[in-house]
Amino acid sequence: MHEFLLLTTNAEFSAENFLLTFIPLFVAIDAPGTLPLFIGLTQSLPEKVKRKLTVQAVLTALSIALVVMVAGKSLFSFLGITISDFRIAGGIILLLLAVKDLTQSGVDESKQPADPSSIGIVPLGIPLIIGPGSLTTILILGETYGWILTTLSILLNLAVAFLIFYFSGALERFIGPNGAKAIAKIASLLLAAIAVMMIRVGIQDIVTSGSK
Repeated sequence: MHEFLLLTTNAEFSAENFLLTFIPLFVAIDAPGTLPLFIGLTQSLPEKVKRKLTVQAVLTALSIALVVMVAGKSLFSFLGITISDFRIAGGIILLLLAVKDLTQSGVDESKQPADPSSIGIVPLGIPLIIGPGSLTTILILGETYGWILTTLSILLNLAVAFLIFYFSGALERFIGPNGAKAIAKIASLLLAAIAVMMIRVGIQDIVTSGSK
């Protein structure tokens, strides 16, 4: 508790410190880069459902981010979980989703929309919006600049993600159904590559830390 109170008072609130918290988190979350994945996962869903999923995903990401910022190190240590473990688990989930989408036939794909009861939380909220990289960044920023600046940066970055995903339907209409299908398949392939990268980096971190 004493350490947490120090985090709230030691950081100086300034424009420079705010940018030093906002920019790294913006890069880690990468909402513009996640947009094709969002379109691919929600392509066949009605606009109202997409917007509901957007709210669900952002709230999930916010909840996870705040919990990790406040109690991340203690929680992970208590459970015996490392960032590398989390990275590998997230990579496996993304890989399974990507493989399923890539192996579906065109007919089945149009008749089997994504399940709106689940994808808002996984994989949209976590690990696509808030993943291992974002969680690591939040832990570092919280210790360096305090929870006030870090929380403000989290809120603003998630507001940016919300606006991008909320109005994704306009972009999808602009590129047309064929363009959306092409983006969906490219996004699934990209998702698989990201998943493999997450698993690879997680394994490398475990091997590296084990050899020390």
